[in-house]
Amino acid sequence: MADARQLLEDYVSTGKVMQVATLNDEGAPVVCNVWFASTLDPDRLYFISRPTRFHSANLRRDPRVAGSVLAIDLTELGQDVRGATFTGSAVELPTTGVDDAIEVFAGRWPRAARAIDAQRMANGENHHRIYRIDVDSWILFDEENFPDEPRQPVAAYTD
Repeated sequence: MADARQLLEDYVSTGKVMQVATLNDEGAPVVCNVWFASTLDPDRLYFISRPTRFHSANLRRDPRVAGSVLAIDLTELGQDVRGATFTGSAVELPTTGVDDAIEVFAGRWPRAARAIDAQRMANGENHHRIYRIDVDSWILFDEENFPDEPRQPVAAYTD
């Protein structure tokens, strides 16, 4: 039988875009799509965004988030789905002392290096900030490896 944790790690580490749901000022969910990078132990997801975006303001007010990562290219209706969903809490990281987060994100997406350059960020010369999601729960959804029960809870690795 397939190892659900290993599949989750494979899917998250190779995923490109994640959907993140934040809560607006009235408590309603709002979904956005962001490029992301990850670390897995502890389980953290990083994305960059402008601090003026709705999702950025939402998570500064209420850190609770949920989201998903799809691990397949969609080609046709009815194909086996593989991916993961998560819940956790998000934080906008400061403009200094975030070299490790910059390394994670720019290591995955080198073209983002200028947008989150440490010196430019510290000097307030860029338009983006780095956000971190600390994952507290995962659900692996894998119709290929678990056809009888594709929904597989997987423990999150936390600090």
